[in-house]
Amino acid sequence: MAAEGNQLKPMDIDNAPTSSRMAPRATLLTLLSRPSPFGNETGPLACGEFEPIPKPETSATAATLSKVLVVGAGGLGCEILKDLAMSGIRNVDVIDLDTIDVTNLNRQFLFRQKDVGASKAETAAAFINERCPWMNVTAHHGMIQDKDSSFYASFNCIISGLDNVEARRWLNSTVIGLVDFDEQGDMDLSTIIPIIDGGTEAFSGQARFILPRFTSCFECTIDSFPPQTSFPLCTIAETPRRPEHCIAYASILQWPKEFPDKKLDKDSPEDMTWVYKQAKARAEKYNIGGVTYMMTMGVVKNIIPAVASTNAIIAAACVNEAVKYLTFCSHNLNSYMMYMGAEGLHSHTFAYEQKPDCPVCTSSIQKLELSKSATLTELIQLLRDGSLRLSGPSLVSGSGTTLYMPKPQALEKATRPNLKKTMSTLIGEGEELVVTDPVLGDKPVKLVIAFTG
Repeated sequence: MAAEGNQLKPMDIDNAPTSSRMAPRATLLTLLSRPSPFGNETGPLACGEFEPIPKPETSATAATLSKVLVVGAGGLGCEILKDLAMSGIRNVDVIDLDTIDVTNLNRQFLFRQKDVGASKAETAAAFINERCPWMNVTAHHGMIQDKDSSFYASFNCIISGLDNVEARRWLNSTVIGLVDFDEQGDMDLSTIIPIIDGGTEAFSGQARFILPRFTSCFECTIDSFPPQTSFPLCTIAETPRRPEHCIAYASILQWPKEFPDKKLDKDSPEDMTWVYKQAKARAEKYNIGGVTYMMTMGVVKNIIPAVASTNAIIAAACVNEAVKYLTFCSHNLNSYMMYMGAEGLHSHTFAYEQKPDCPVCTSSIQKLELSKSATLTELIQLLRDGSLRLSGPSLVSGSGTTLYMPKPQALEKATRPNLKKTMSTLIGEGEELVVTDPVLGDKPVKLVIAFTG
């Protein structure tokens, strides 16, 4: 039943006729129609000045007119889409590569049994549009890397619910790369698009507000993320991309089906051999190389559990930041919030400082000391294992000579002989290198090597 004056109470949404569901969110409109001493302009990250809406019943708000991108339609993404709908942020796009697995249904509440095998993004968008007629959700089924920069530049705000570090690094680099500068070196503020990044692991989670070129970015904090050795369940079930995903699939999904009455013994050579063989077969199916017995032993102990309540808390924090930024009704988070719920409940916020030599959000040149006898292969390994944590770097000298390019195959073959050569024979002292890597998108990293010994 609709509330008096045709305004809906939150509990009235379910029982209201479809036409009544178009009514705006009364609680949020009340907030946006009143002057506030905590407008965005008074906070540490002043993005704009708050102006109360003159006629809440008829006025369009910045929230209803803005366009928001949700990256990821899994456990966190489902919660984010629901919260955006309940906040009156109507124009939403959602992108996700995954399809729905039966293991998703216990927490990803926009999906049903009949949806198993369908696109997460398309199913989530259809559910929200049907359930919340005021919403206009557009789905994109595919990899985030398949979209060009103009796609990301079309949004007012981007909320990330991604489940792996590599994809979050790529998104961070791409969006920060959208910031334009004029001939005097001043930023074009209209090209700044904030990223609100959320992440969860069991009973812990974090939400952060990234304002490109003003706050620390995701790459600034990469050292706080150890190299990933555990994997989200939905990724290993539907879209394996690494050998570890195939091993995890064999150990936690295939084993219980094959041996329902037997627990996997991680110390049993027979059990581990079975997992290894199953993982290798799955890897071959998806054209993934690198599955070994030793890798199998290391992976079976590291699976991320998904907890629905953690997703709900972090999603709410992310959407809260989006509402504050789009309407300027309150201070935005500066810039990082941590939630820990494993033992009791603890949460705190702090300003994560920008890394002075961040390769993404600063213009600094990376400096590296290297022995004169070190080869190009050793340098590439250092770029992978060192602080930059690159995945497949390509290197071009300051004179424009391509030192190594892993793709395409013809170029890799042509530059392969350089791998055994020492860097001191390939470049001069102090010569600048340009390094590109898939994990950083189109953002090049400038590198200067100082030879030692």
